[in-house]
Amino acid sequence: MISIAAEDIMVKRLVTLSPAMDVHDAVKLLLRNRISGAPVVDTEGRYLGVFSERCCLGVILDAAYEQLPTYNVGAFMDTEAKTISADTQLLSIAQVFLLSSARRLPVVDEENRLLGQISRRDVIQAAMKQLDQGPRRESSVLYLSALADRFHAPIN
Repeated sequence: MISIAAEDIMVKRLVTLSPAMDVHDAVKLLLRNRISGAPVVDTEGRYLGVFSERCCLGVILDAAYEQLPTYNVGAFMDTEAKTISADTQLLSIAQVFLLSSARRLPVVDEENRLLGQISRRDVIQAAMKQLDQGPRRESSVLYLSALADRFHAPIN
């Protein structure tokens, strides 16, 4: 495969959230935009975490069980979410997705400023485009076939 980096396929125009944003407003924003999560950034554009559907479920459970007043996004965001740099290669990104439950990976610079985001679908589309265009289609398909076989192999 031709070398493809995160910066080549990342989405740059993102819905982002502030850690001080009302959590109910954040949930409504995700639903209105039909997205499963959004990066949380500070006023300088530095990545702080992600607020996802999983975080939304936490909001629902806390509201149901604790009868808590409205909180801000910062109280529910995932600060341990994985990030990648702009020069991370396509196959490395695919492996991160394969080995984690992440649906999206924020792309950050050296100062942790958010540059963009890559979803699983972005990786799949870029890989398929390469496979369709590349002269080494046969060897790439064999590699992808080997990866698929690994998924379906019995676990010992």
